[in-house]
Amino acid sequence: MPFLKYLSAVLLCCFVLLRLPGFCNVPIPADTLTLEENSVNKPRLLAMGSGLAVGYTATLVALNEAWYKEQRNAGFHFFNDNKDWLQQDKAGHFYSSFHFGRTGIEILRGAGVPEKKAVLYGGLLGIVLQAPIEFFDGFQAEYGASAGDLIANSLGAAAVISQELAWGEIRIMPKFSFNTTGYAALRPKVLGTNLPEQVLKDYNGQTYWASVNVGSFLKNASSYPKWLNVAVGYGVEEIVYNEKPLNQELGLQAYRQFYLSPDINLMHFKGKNKVINTMLYFLSIVKVPAPTLEYSNRKGFRFHSVYF
Repeated sequence: MPFLKYLSAVLLCCFVLLRLPGFCNVPIPADTLTLEENSVNKPRLLAMGSGLAVGYTATLVALNEAWYKEQRNAGFHFFNDNKDWLQQDKAGHFYSSFHFGRTGIEILRGAGVPEKKAVLYGGLLGIVLQAPIEFFDGFQAEYGASAGDLIANSLGAAAVISQELAWGEIRIMPKFSFNTTGYAALRPKVLGTNLPEQVLKDYNGQTYWASVNVGSFLKNASSYPKWLNVAVGYGVEEIVYNEKPLNQELGLQAYRQFYLSPDINLMHFKGKNKVINTMLYFLSIVKVPAPTLEYSNRKGFRFHSVYF
C-alpha cells in the first residue's frame, strides 16, 4: 500500500537519528564485562529499543487515524496484487526491509550484542516492522493482506542477513533513485500531488538498483578501485492504472526498463568522524547520478549521459 512508504521513510529517519552522536549515548557501567565475555550495554540497548518502540507505536497510531479509519472493514483476507505496478511495489518492499534490517544490525552492534545475534535479530527488523501493516491491510474491504508483500519483505531480510553472515559486510547494496514524470498529473491522488509524494508514490519515476561492490570480490592485490561499484537497475514506465483498459484510454501501455550504470561505494570513505559516517550511511541507500545504459522492449537500448 502507498502509505507503507511514508511509514518506511519516517522509521528510517528515526533509525538514522539513533546512529547520530549523542542519541542513546548511554555510558557503559564500570563493571560491564568485556565484549569477549559476551557483554551487552543493556542501558543503551534499552534506550534504543524504547525509542524505536515509541516511534513505531506513534507512527502506527497516526497511520490508523489518517488511513484505516476511512476504509471499509471486512474479515481478514488476502488479496493477490502480484501483477500490480509490474512488481515495482514489491521492489520497494524488498528495499525497505533490507535497509530496516541493515540498520537494525548496526544498532544492535552499537549496543554490544554478539555479532551473530546482532545479524540474525537485527536483520529481521524489516519483517517485524512491516508485518503489522499487512495485518491491518487484511481487514480492508477494497484490498487485503498481500502474500507478495510478505515474500518481498522476507527476501529483503534474507538478503541483508545472508551477506552479513557470509562476508561480514554488504557487498550488494539495494539503492533507490527518482526522476519526476508527467504521469503523476494524470492521477495525482494515487501518484502524488507534489514532489515528496511523487517520490514515494509515482512508480514511473522510481528506479531500484542492486549496486555491486566489485572490488570486494577481488583479491586484495587487485588494482580495481574499491569505491567503484557496478549497478543494475529496474524501473517501469507508462503505468498510471493497473487496469490495462484504463491505461490504454490514456494512450499508455506499461513496460519494464532495465539499467546498467557505474556507482560509488560511499561506505568506502568512512573515517573517524561519526557525523560524516552517519551521513554516508544514509546517502549510501541512494544511487549516485551517473552515465547509464537503458534497455526496454519498447525502445531498445538508450544511453543517458546522466541518469538518476
